[in-house]
Amino acid sequence: MQSLKLLVTSRRCDSLIRLKRNLSSLPINSSADDLQNQVLVEGKASSRVAILNRPSSLNALNTNIGARLHELYASWEDDPNIGFVVMKGSGRAFCAGGDIVALYHLINEGKIEKCKGFFRTLYSFIYHLGTYLKPHVSILNGITMGGGAGISIPGTFRLATDRTVFATPETQIGFHPDAGASFHLSRLPGHLGEYLGLTGAKLIGAEMVSCGLATHYSNTDKLPLIEEELGNLVTDDPSVIESCLEKYSDVVYPEKTSALHRIEVLNKCFGHDTVEEIIDAVESEASATNDAWCNSTLKKLKEASPLSLKVSLRSVREGRFQTLDQCLVREYRMSLQGISKRISNDFCEGVRARVVHKDFAPKWEPPSLEKVSDDMVDQYFAPLSESEPNLELPTKQREAFN
Repeated sequence: MQSLKLLVTSRRCDSLIRLKRNLSSLPINSSADDLQNQVLVEGKASSRVAILNRPSSLNALNTNIGARLHELYASWEDDPNIGFVVMKGSGRAFCAGGDIVALYHLINEGKIEKCKGFFRTLYSFIYHLGTYLKPHVSILNGITMGGGAGISIPGTFRLATDRTVFATPETQIGFHPDAGASFHLSRLPGHLGEYLGLTGAKLIGAEMVSCGLATHYSNTDKLPLIEEELGNLVTDDPSVIESCLEKYSDVVYPEKTSALHRIEVLNKCFGHDTVEEIIDAVESEASATNDAWCNSTLKKLKEASPLSLKVSLRSVREGRFQTLDQCLVREYRMSLQGISKRISNDFCEGVRARVVHKDFAPKWEPPSLEKVSDDMVDQYFAPLSESEPNLELPTKQREAFN
């Protein structure tokens, strides 16, 4: 472990500078206590456990949590006495994603800079995790959606359980799969990533292992044993940590109703170039087979924001040819466009309809696919204005050691 010290010390100043920038974006009423209470820490023999601690909000991410995680992970990476890091959630969720209700209110109050600070802080941490020098274990026990996947999948190990529920449901709220989703979705088998990104369909733990989103699976009743053994390890060797996880792993297979058993049909439908062609293909399959999966998929596609569907399809397709840092930089631009209301109000309208007022009747603009122009989609991917800085990631410093 001592060999890590020389690698990371030279980056300490860069990390501190970035953290100060991120901390400057915190809400005015934040305090040191808020930061520490929302991410709890347990010290083990040669590891640290970060516990997301907003159980009443399903551990939804805010700027406080992103900044606190970045601060902790930077200090742990620089500590030669710490061999690896574990992250888990309190309550019935690992992490349900970003705090979209808080973002909704900030946007409506005109506090766009605070929204930008949220995305900048979260994406910077995700990149830090994706280039982390020490092994990382995410215990995905419970709801793991959107940004919750973003702060776990880039790490070394992801442990799913019988309580894990994964989804990227952003098109249902007028947004796009972000927090690095275009990177990990685009690397799933076949066109499974397009299916998950466009429909927001859920996967359970057994399905996550089968498609590679999770590296291990264990039933929930084994978690105390796993956590105890991990806590007793004195190592920075990934193979030792993997052996511990495999010791308690269960062999599971997707249920017969799983989308993974329909991968040929899924690929045939979601391999098309446009959303219109994808929907036509799913409709044809539904008409020919009256299959429950086809009908459910078609319903989700027709409920989603038409603009979000087109933006999300392009995002996943572009992500297939980009690195994690490139995906995050692009998604940052897209996210700022999505909250600006310059192109559409779909994000605020989707959150209003599905989470705030819960009338489940969003009025999308444009209301149909045929009214979504190529120019509107192109705007999402366009460079930011000269006065708006891009997301700056320390790629040269970090990737020199990875």
